[in-house]
Amino acid sequence: MRIAVIGVGLIGGSVGLAARERIEGAEVVGYDLVPAVLDLAIERGALDSGAGSVAEAVRGADAAFVCAPVGVLPALVAEALGAAGEDTVVTDVGSTKRAVADAGKDPRFVGGHPLAGAESAGVENARADLFDGAAWYLTPTPTSGGLLYERLHGIVVAFGARPMAIDPETHDRLLACVSHLPHVIANVLVSQAARALSEEGEALPRIGPSFRDATRVAGANPGIWTDIYMTNAEAIAGQIDDAVNRLQAVAKSLRERDAAGIERWNDGALSDRRRLLEADLAGAAVHELRLSVPNRPGIVAQVALALGKAGVNIADMALAPAEDMRSGQMTLWVAGDDAADRAESLIEELGFPTSRGT
Repeated sequence: MRIAVIGVGLIGGSVGLAARERIEGAEVVGYDLVPAVLDLAIERGALDSGAGSVAEAVRGADAAFVCAPVGVLPALVAEALGAAGEDTVVTDVGSTKRAVADAGKDPRFVGGHPLAGAESAGVENARADLFDGAAWYLTPTPTSGGLLYERLHGIVVAFGARPMAIDPETHDRLLACVSHLPHVIANVLVSQAARALSEEGEALPRIGPSFRDATRVAGANPGIWTDIYMTNAEAIAGQIDDAVNRLQAVAKSLRERDAAGIERWNDGALSDRRRLLEADLAGAAVHELRLSVPNRPGIVAQVALALGKAGVNIADMALAPAEDMRSGQMTLWVAGDDAADRAESLIEELGFPTSRGT
């Protein structure tokens, strides 16, 4: 398998390391605007070789990972698709998806976003195990090719990640809440604390662990985060408005000395956090589901998105077209007894006969 990496930083370098270590016979070719980065990536074992252009990197590739700031992703994805072969799946790793999905309306494109990273950027900090156990969102569209989606899904699984299908719009709304809003709040908290200290004329107090934890991401790489804020501006602004309303409700309870209301609010947060953290299905039994589907564009995306919307993780998948190429069989492996039951029900609601494997 030949894999192209466009942009060889922390994520791109980790993609290369994971591919070379975990996919037998994989060859990784990289392209970066800075030639010295390619040299370092080859030295660290993240690449087999470097390319002088995007076109050279994607030539003959089975999969191309575009790993760049979200502001330049649409143009880079379009460039990669323009140079890639008919059998190359092109994906990206950006944390906002709508803009790049609009630019990548091509059967060969499947958007992606690994929920993985580190405090330090650059290929020098890349690791083959960076994606172990991490959720990796895949955002197929009705035009995405089924066999190419299957290939990308398999590569992501080989990297140690857990792929999860979601549509681009839902992805951006959710990430505005669980990723982008925390960065906004961290920035506000540190600025508020600095202003309070300045106004009070006091020396910096000992910082407690709650403040350190809540502001760890404050001032994150502005070259990356300005693009994220701008490409998901409306969704983030909506989440800020919602957070302001919730904070004002808490302030009202405090001013009214409503101890019972504050206790309910605090207990509710504890319960919500526990529920969110316990949603992980790691270690659950895996069930095999077999379904017959017509061979038409978008069918794999339709099934994957329906299950993803219902919170059902596909641990692995395989496609087997019939000899007449008019239909085929999808085999899905789903983690968790309840999830398998829900998956079977949902698939049959879509009109596809389903059976359990042994």
